[in-house]
Amino acid sequence: MPIARIQKLISQAGICSRRNAEVLILEGKVFLNNKLAHIGDKADLCLDEIVVNGYKIPKFNSNKVILLNKPSGVISSCSDKFGRKTVLSFLPSNLKQGMHPIGRLDYESRGAILLTNNGDLTLKLTHPRYKHTKSYRVTIEGIPSKKTIYDWSEGIEIEGKKSLKSVVKLIKVFKSTSILKIDLQEGRNRQIRKTADILGHKVLDLQRISIAHIKLNRLVEGQWRHIKKEEWEPLLKTIQDYN
Repeated sequence: MPIARIQKLISQAGICSRRNAEVLILEGKVFLNNKLAHIGDKADLCLDEIVVNGYKIPKFNSNKVILLNKPSGVISSCSDKFGRKTVLSFLPSNLKQGMHPIGRLDYESRGAILLTNNGDLTLKLTHPRYKHTKSYRVTIEGIPSKKTIYDWSEGIEIEGKKSLKSVVKLIKVFKSTSILKIDLQEGRNRQIRKTADILGHKVLDLQRISIAHIKLNRLVEGQWRHIKKEEWEPLLKTIQDYN
């Protein structure tokens, strides 16, 4: 593994952002080979030991990417202070070390979520500038009008900021509910639920069915599968950086 600044290695381990890693270094909470680390220090995780707030970053191993079909009622984080089940709870103990979820699905929502130890992949799938599409199957109360579908597609002001344009398709209509397919290129907190509320339609069920080209398909809820390198590597290689 190449030598890199320790704040980058901390970020790639999924502990925090590079900026927050610098704060931890300045606060004296990071140690490199049992010595207090400083801004500008570099390390090689094949050879060096980095400890952050008492947590030792594992020595470098191969990148791991896992697709989980998250059930409703599960927290999209590595741990929970209230003891609730997290997405990492579904992995065997030998796979958990260094893993973290890419982005989030709220507590009530279900479906596709990626778990990884690759910090670069996490950045490129969560930052809106990389334009990755995430698709959702959403059941709502009522039957939305054509104007509602148009307004939703064009973007709605949520908490003072307009959402990006999206693709919203009416898939199926029942007596008092409807199913939509929604493609988003951003992931604001509870965005679909808030948009639906503003437009007068309560979300009854929300399932993420794909992340970029990685699809949930027939993966059973609560189950997971390894994502092969040839599946996730193109997400790093074919992205345009919109700085």
